[in-house]
Formats: sequence, C-alpha cells, structure tokens
Amino acid sequence: MGDYLTGALNFTGPCTGDVTFQLDGNLLASTDLSQFKSNWIEILRVDNLVITGKGKLDGQGPSVWSKNSCAKKYDCKILPNSLVLDFCNNAEVSGITLLNSKFFHMNVFQCKDVVIKDVTVSAPGDSPNTDGIHMGDSSGVSIINTVIGVGDDCISIGPGSTKVNITGVTCGPGHGISIGSLGRYKDEKDVTDINVKDCTLKKSSNGLRIKAYEDAKSMLTCSNIHYENVKMEDSGYPIIIDMKYCPNKICSTSSGSKVTVKDVTFKDITGTSSTPEAVSLLCSDKTPCSGITMNNVKVEYSGSNNKTMAVCKNAKGSATDGLKELACF
Repeated sequence: MGDYLTGALNFTGPCTGDVTFQLDGNLLASTDLSQFKSNWIEILRVDNLVITGKGKLDGQGPSVWSKNSCAKKYDCKILPNSLVLDFCNNAEVSGITLLNSKFFHMNVFQCKDVVIKDVTVSAPGDSPNTDGIHMGDSSGVSIINTVIGVGDDCISIGPGSTKVNITGVTCGPGHGISIGSLGRYKDEKDVTDINVKDCTLKKSSNGLRIKAYEDAKSMLTCSNIHYENVKMEDSGYPIIIDMKYCPNKICSTSSGSKVTVKDVTFKDITGTSSTPEAVSLLCSDKTPCSGITMNNVKVEYSGSNNKTMAVCKNAKGSATDGLKELACF
C-alpha cells in the first residue's frame, strides 16, 4: 500500500517459469523525462506472466502534456508508454488501474495469448495520444470487462494483430475502438479475426473504426472482422471505415490505398449518434471494401433535426433488418 515514485523499470528475460507481479500500492512515474529512454515499465521476453492487484500505475501525464508540442498533435516528442509487454507469451493483466499515462497506457507488441481483464484505464478526454490499450504484431489477445476513458483510441489494433477478442468493454471518452492506422509503414502484416462483442461506447468521438492511410506504404489485408451487440451512447461516427485517413493532411493521393478491407460484419449495433452520419464507409476507388454485412444496425442521430444518414463510397455488401436510412449499399 502507499504511493511510490519511480523512474524507468525494465524487467528482461528470457523467463519461462511463472512470474507474478502483485501491485497493491500506487506507483507514480517520475516527471523527469531524462529518466526514461523509451518506456516507464517494460517487460521483455517473460512468459507465463501475471500482473494483478488493486493498485495503480499513475503516469503523471499532466506534468508533460502541456509542455510537449502536442498542440500540433502529430508533431509530438516521443513520450514514455506506461506499461509495455514485448515478446511475452501466456500473460494476464487483471484488476489494476492505469492513470494519466504520458503516452499510451498499455502497449502489447509481438505477444501471444494475452488476457487483459477487469482493468480500468483513465485519462482526461483532451489528453494527447493517451491510447488505452494498443497492440501490434500479436495474436490471441483478449480484453474482457475493462473500462477505458482516455484522450485517444480506447483500444487500437495495429498491423499484424490476429485472433483478438474484445468483450464487455466500456469506452468513453476516447476515439473509440479502432483498427489501424494501417499502411503507415512498409512491410506491415495483415489484420485478421477480430471480434468485438457486448461493448458500450459513451460519448466517444468515433465508435467502431477501421482506418487506413490514403497513401499506404504497405500492401495488406484487414479481414474477418466481427462486431456484435455494441451499444452507442451519443458516439460520433458510430460505424466508420476510413480508407482516406490522413491526419497530417500531406498524403499523396496518386497511388490510391494499398490496404484491402473485406468481410466485416456489424450485427446488433444500436443506440444514438452525436453526428448525423451514423454509418460512414469511405473506401478506396482502387481497392473497394467488399463483404460488408450490416444486420440490425439501428443507430439514430440524437440531434434536433433527427436526420440520420449513411455515407458510403466504394463499399460492397448488404444490410438487413436495420434502419432503412443506413442501408446505403
């Protein structure tokens, strides 16, 4: 119990026996950035890992957010992620709270079979680049019964992610549950077999989002994505596929996207949208989205004019049993 101030903590294997971290107190990250080469708490090549307890990891982000160049959001200095798992297999993180990370709260990279459950992640909605849980080049990641409210994506699923299950997650504030961005770098790997079920998004700026760079550097496929029983509570753009993603506004449009999005199902998506465009399928003319299925999608604009609409470009699929305004194929 109690509060403990620390600098960077690195735990490096290889370790193949059972390793348990019991967190009952509150760890506070130093506000002196010179103490961090990259991350705050990094666990590398440790298998059969358990991180549990009722304690907190407080990144003390407010100490650096205003000093960083993030007023230009995409010109930020690299700040330390709070908790990073690299090359870990058979890991579980449960019960703990992550607060006010300087950058991402949790980053899972090149891991297999990771369970994150009953975790709380919290930062102000206007905090820069404070993604809740990010993953990349990992398989078998499950996020269960977790509450996330941050200033960026609640969950971001990066390239090379496969066999991901997200169940019982509450997101908000934040930018929603996102796949991508895809295609930012060369040699990115496919994203496949992603399941999001029984989740609630509250006043998030996006809902269920797939985003790929308009001038993608990699040729990759995002496929076999399934969203089911997700409730929107005044989320912006509840369903959005954006293959013209270009946050810095300097993308080249000459080549068209190299990312293929196909076989995506939205089933039992209900609630309200804070924007008229409850469905936005903005796909590439050179690589149209295909196999998009919407079943019982009933999300209505909560504004006064109640003009719920769908905006669909270069998307092929079908819509059944939902609001007729959202059937735009």
